[in-house]
Amino acid sequence: MRKAILALADGTVFEGSAFGAYGETTGEVVFNTSMMGYQEVITDPSYNGQLVCMTYSQQGNYGINEEDIESAGPWVEGFIVKEACMYPSNWRSTDSLMGYLARHGIVGISGIDTRALTRIIRDKGAMQAVISSTESDYRKLVEKARASKGLVGVDLVKDVTCKRPYRWEEELWRIDRGYPRGTTQKRFKVVAYDFGIKRNILRNLVEAGCDVAVVPASTPAESVLESNPDGIFLSNGPGDPDAVTYAKENVAKLIGKKPIFGICLGHQILSLALGGKTFKMKFGHRGGNQPVQDLTTGKVEITSQNHGFAVDIESLIGVADITHINLNDRTVEGLTHKELPLFSVQYHPEASPGPHDSQYLFKRFVDMMEAAKG
Repeated sequence: MRKAILALADGTVFEGSAFGAYGETTGEVVFNTSMMGYQEVITDPSYNGQLVCMTYSQQGNYGINEEDIESAGPWVEGFIVKEACMYPSNWRSTDSLMGYLARHGIVGISGIDTRALTRIIRDKGAMQAVISSTESDYRKLVEKARASKGLVGVDLVKDVTCKRPYRWEEELWRIDRGYPRGTTQKRFKVVAYDFGIKRNILRNLVEAGCDVAVVPASTPAESVLESNPDGIFLSNGPGDPDAVTYAKENVAKLIGKKPIFGICLGHQILSLALGGKTFKMKFGHRGGNQPVQDLTTGKVEITSQNHGFAVDIESLIGVADITHINLNDRTVEGLTHKELPLFSVQYHPEASPGPHDSQYLFKRFVDMMEAAKG
């Protein structure tokens, strides 16, 4: 197997084996602590611009299937694993992880000490890095990593959003029939802004009784209001929320007009539209085991997360209340407006991958729309 190199902007270099496509790729190196769910991770548009290191030792055990992808294809810039399973075993598998990455041109590296890499990121923070199976000069690769542009101030949403509006009809997966359509009564008309939306979010909205129309990230607020929806959903997505100025401006025009629910980047954009601020975290939260407390009930839920920016709640004093908090670092995980029908969470209640502790939030959105209807 061909040699591959991972070079970090701090000068650290790892040597391993090429995994996936041959070539070279640059991005912000981050780690994900999920033990499974690699297929959902690599096809989550929120990972655009990032080299993802999986901390669990073996990846690819159950292969790839066509049902569990979260978008049209993979969005990671590169993939980093300790050990890649070449012979997957699962009744749903149609391809190997290595084959899938190679087919889609995703450069990866295997055979490195991923725990050592994770400790570097944890201690020094997420940083720019290069994976290459075509260049063997360590110094050149480190210089490329140092010269590459980071995520701050870069609009990555424009690369992952849909090009035109569409309707979504799939419901949640059933073991006997996959993803059914038309079995749930649709009582609420919802417009979902696509900042990099995951398919399982859309399935949960439909399952909760929503007739979902997905629109591009730059869709004017006036166009959304013309369709007279019962509610507006703001999706997850990649990168720096402050760079997506058009989204902030449109959401500001929607506040107070219709009930709003935001997830991940949608939560951050909603906060900016309310006059708040966001900041870049040292290494972010990525994985399926983040403990979050719902302050409205006192309950603790284990959540799926993927974000490198967070909301500064101090900037929203007098405007919004904290509803959820991360029990590891006390960062804001959810908020609600003091008067208007809107709320948002930083984490992923749709999971995929991850626990389902937080699916109640989709019902909370439906209840909010029901109340607004009177």
